[in-house]
Amino acid sequence: MAETPRPGPSAAAFIPEVKHTVAVSSGKGGVGKSTVAVNLALALKQKGHAVGLVDVDVDVPLMMGTKGRPAMFDNKILPIEAHGIKIMSIGLLVDAREALVWRGPMIHSAVQQFLRDVNWGPLDYLVFDMPPGTGDAQLSLSQVIPLGGVVMVTTPQEVALLDVRKALAMFRKLNVPILGIVENMSYFLAPDTGARYAIFGEGGGDRVAEEFGVPLLTRIPLEMETRKGGDTGVPIVVGQPSSAQAAAFLALASNVIERLDAVSALKLPTIG
Repeated sequence: MAETPRPGPSAAAFIPEVKHTVAVSSGKGGVGKSTVAVNLALALKQKGHAVGLVDVDVDVPLMMGTKGRPAMFDNKILPIEAHGIKIMSIGLLVDAREALVWRGPMIHSAVQQFLRDVNWGPLDYLVFDMPPGTGDAQLSLSQVIPLGGVVMVTTPQEVALLDVRKALAMFRKLNVPILGIVENMSYFLAPDTGARYAIFGEGGGDRVAEEFGVPLLTRIPLEMETRKGGDTGVPIVVGQPSSAQAAAFLALASNVIERLDAVSALKLPTIG
């Protein structure tokens, strides 16, 4: 049975026009977390919602094909728009070749600015691409971002599952609802024969989902076009909307909406 998530902290104090916030996180790098965050945001947009994307990493500008720095209007930062998504990224504020060595408090301050000083306007969903890991930056961000829930990204192999377990435990300690698990690079379909290969093993996402009592939200196949889309700024959901990968991301968006609605519907009991 999947756990019943508890409501996250209200976003009203920071971003009152945003209805739902969701983080995409991972215990380690290299599992495709930013690819999932970008395509989840675009899938939510394809379902007719107003969507924003906050990149606390630096990969999103390349993956979304955005260039230039955000403008200012009326003492507010205007987010960059790409593929119908409003975007703010640390990567838009630093040189592409600059080494980004930021400790938790520095990222904490930047994200506060992204929340308070950016003119997001009315949004149905604001997606946060979190930095990988479980260090001070992740702890700081989880406390400052008013999260409605978190999506955890892993690959099937055990080395990734070890790290995602740590991340799941961290979010539970912080009382952030865990919406579920995404098993990325779940399998590879050979384009010439259609044969299916479990390159990174099988069943890892199911095991960690069962262990923590949360749903497996989707399995995303490993496919070259997904990588190409990220490199060229045309993600797979936009570039090849009829592909198996796009279908997996659209299924993820539907499941995230369902889980976030379940969180919002719950009310904490009052005493006295």
